[in-house]
Amino acid sequence: MALHNELGKWGEDVAANLLKQKNYRIVQQNWRMGHLEVDIIAEDCQTIAFVEVKTRTTLFGNKVPEEYVDKEKETNICHAAHIYVKKFSISKQIRFDVISILADPSTNQITRLEHIENAFYPPLRTITENSYTGQSRWHTKKKRRGL
Repeated sequence: MALHNELGKWGEDVAANLLKQKNYRIVQQNWRMGHLEVDIIAEDCQTIAFVEVKTRTTLFGNKVPEEYVDKEKETNICHAAHIYVKKFSISKQIRFDVISILADPSTNQITRLEHIENAFYPPLRTITENSYTGQSRWHTKKKRRGL
């Protein structure tokens, strides 16, 4: 296994342990559907959390690990969550979390560990009428900065 894969697996184990300490039940780790993946799916009494784990060893460019979750990654996690909810008929509320881990590789010690609940939200969608067929279609609205 490549070094960055080992670091990622180690980070996911650290994140799962953190969630267990917070009384979450780990439902799935590395759940996949096609090319989509969710690092951890965890639940408490009322909520299912779809968790992305970012583990880094340096603050390259002064970016903390959670800043590496870009819009494309958020969209993929939202799509995966939608499939998961439909497939398993989930009726609980859902949310999207990020667990950010900064580690010192020489000592294998965690220097920063942060669980960000509601780190992002799925894109807003609206229904508009298709001008060709007269049927309704879903459209994603672009989220404006600063709102």
